[in-house]
Amino acid sequence: MAFNNTVIEDFKNVWVFCEQRQGVMMPTTFELISEGRKLANELGVELCGILLGDDVDGIAKEIGGYGADKVYVYNSPLLKNYTTDAYTKVICEAVEEFKPEILLFGASNIGRDLAPRCAGRLHTGLCADCTHLDIDMPNYKGFLAEASTLAPDKIEKLGTVMVAGEKKDVSRDLKMTRPAFGGHLMASIICPRFRPAMATVRPGVMKKNEYCADCAAKIEVLHPEFKLEASDVKTNVVAIEKAAKKLVDLIGADVVVSVGRGISKDVEKGIALAEELAEVLGGVVGSSRACVDAGWITADHQVGQTGKTVHPRIYIALGISGAIQHKAGMQESELIIAVNKNESAPIFEVADYGITGDLFKVVPELIESFKAAKAAK
Repeated sequence: MAFNNTVIEDFKNVWVFCEQRQGVMMPTTFELISEGRKLANELGVELCGILLGDDVDGIAKEIGGYGADKVYVYNSPLLKNYTTDAYTKVICEAVEEFKPEILLFGASNIGRDLAPRCAGRLHTGLCADCTHLDIDMPNYKGFLAEASTLAPDKIEKLGTVMVAGEKKDVSRDLKMTRPAFGGHLMASIICPRFRPAMATVRPGVMKKNEYCADCAAKIEVLHPEFKLEASDVKTNVVAIEKAAKKLVDLIGADVVVSVGRGISKDVEKGIALAEELAEVLGGVVGSSRACVDAGWITADHQVGQTGKTVHPRIYIALGISGAIQHKAGMQESELIIAVNKNESAPIFEVADYGITGDLFKVVPELIESFKAAKAAK
């Protein structure tokens, strides 16, 4: 019987593609499993992982520790190294067999390659680079009330959309929110006519649950039958060479010191001060989009909707006005300290501590104060 993904009621459960490389689960997988648990709870369904590789049973149960109920494991020497052809074939055939209603991928290099190919083959929609996901309509309306400029009466009326000229209830549809128009707008997208609803999710955006060893032990590990032959794979991976390129790890940093347009009067000194402050605190240097666009700092330092989303223990914003695009990428930090000459700067709205002043005068004093505090310990 041909696969029909328009009969919505035939599809059930939330699936997460569990990305592994060389037998090691990628951190984004645990973030997606944690977010998928929330979505599955709202739908009242199971959360399942799909794991592809060669002899990867040893890591299969890890996702149970973050909330998964089941994991479908597909082992084959042809799946040891990622290839678009092999992974697409296995995942699409699994979807056709088990019919999940939601399928999530991390927006990694692999996820951004694999998810569109799967969506195209399954003839369903894909929302790329999401920063927020919701099912429950009251939760979604609450998110819009905080994060959008929609009028309250318009938000309250949400709940149905026009599909083929008829009203359709979307209370059980996945609401996928992502930056649009270069990060100047946030767009919420649904996929009301086809299943599964698919999304890639930006790494570092979703909060990871606490690991539960008992839950990991209880997860159900399944090994469905599947057929994959060498003729199905058009690409032969000869070798994997890792480039020794040094990139800043914003997502994993405990402390982030970011610079903004306020360093413009002396860019080199401003970045040097940020680097020194970050070194004292054991952190890394981030930046606003303005600094990247101006060519003052490389794109791997960018924090915000069109950069990386971070959740450090301490976030220090130096000369950053606090546009909504930047705040969306750092406002969930545990402690936010802002330094800006403009006392009305929007960054102070999310800051726990705000210092009104010239960063070139304030930062050296902060550095000396932190050094003295460390020496006193």
